Amino acid sequence: MDTHSYLPVQPGVGMEENFLSLDDILLSHERLPIRADIAFPRLGFLEKSSDTQDIAEGTKMELPLWLSKGLYERKRRVLSVELPKVYREGWRTVFNADPNVVDLHKMGPYYYSLGSQMLHFDSPENPDIAQTLLQTFIGRFRRTMDSSQNAYNEDMSALVERLDSLEKGLKITC
Repeated sequence: MDTHSYLPVQPGVGMEENFLSLDDILLSHERLPIRADIAFPRLGFLEKSSDTQDIAEGTKMELPLWLSKGLYERKRRVLSVELPKVYREGWRTVFNADPNVVDLHKMGPYYYSLGSQMLHFDSPENPDIAQTLLQTFIGRFRRTMDSSQNAYNEDMSALVERLDSLEKGLKITC
C-alpha cells in the first residue's frame, strides 16, 4: 500500500502541461528567445537591458515559456519565438551522431519537455526537432535501463547527473 500523504502528480508529456506538477511549473519558467513583432506599450520593464517605458517592434529578448505561449498567435503576429540553441541544427547533428555523450541536464533539465513545447510554435524545423527528440530518447533509453538494472554495487551519480528530468524519473521507477 502506498504510504504517501499525497498522491504525486505526474508531469504532462506532450503539448499540454499539468499545472499541478512541480516539474511542469518549473518547465513553464524556462526562458525562450523571442522577437517582438509589434510594439508593447508600457511593458518596458520586461526587458532588463532597456530603460524605456515601451518595448519597440523588433526587440529581441527572453520571456518565460508560459508568457510566450500566452502571447503567441499564428494569425496575428505578436511575437516570434526563436529556437533555443540546443534545438538548432548544430546540436541536432550532435544528438543524431551519439546522444549518450551529451549532458542533457546541463543543456536544460527539461530537454524533452521543452522540446515538445517548442512544437507548439510554428517553425519549419518542427519535424526535425520532433524526430531528434524521439531518436535521442531511444538512443539514451538503452543505456539508462542497462545502468538501472546493473547498478547494484556501482556509484551511478556520474550517470544520473547527466540525465534529463524525464530520464531521471524513469531511472527512479525502474
